[in-house]
Amino acid sequence: MNPQQLFRQSLDRCKKRADFLDLFYDHFMASSEQVREKFANTNFAAQKGHLIKSLTLAADVVDGDAAAMRHLHERAESHSRHEINVQPALYDLWLEALLSTVEECDEEFSDQIEAAWRSVLGHIIGYMQAHY
Repeated sequence: MNPQQLFRQSLDRCKKRADFLDLFYDHFMASSEQVREKFANTNFAAQKGHLIKSLTLAADVVDGDAAAMRHLHERAESHSRHEINVQPALYDLWLEALLSTVEECDEEFSDQIEAAWRSVLGHIIGYMQAHY
């Protein structure tokens, strides 16, 4: 099974947990004062919708899906220094908070699942950082 398939299966298991996104944002907010400042005026209901859509499309990006690539490009533009200014280093905090959450929420979490998440999201993060 390739990393994208493992990632999708793990994400599906995580999404079954009603508290998945809440747990993630708890971990992410706890990671840094800078993160808390970035999210000070955030509509979290909308933010959670954006995150789940982005995660759902992440493996499609790695597969080269054109619609998913357009979505990623839009996210990269909106997160660049010209708009909401998400500094590249914050993506490392984001990934570690997400992996902590996946470990809590995916009952099948393993080193292989972690590697799949790192592989898929590493591709996304690299793109976001390059377009900062």
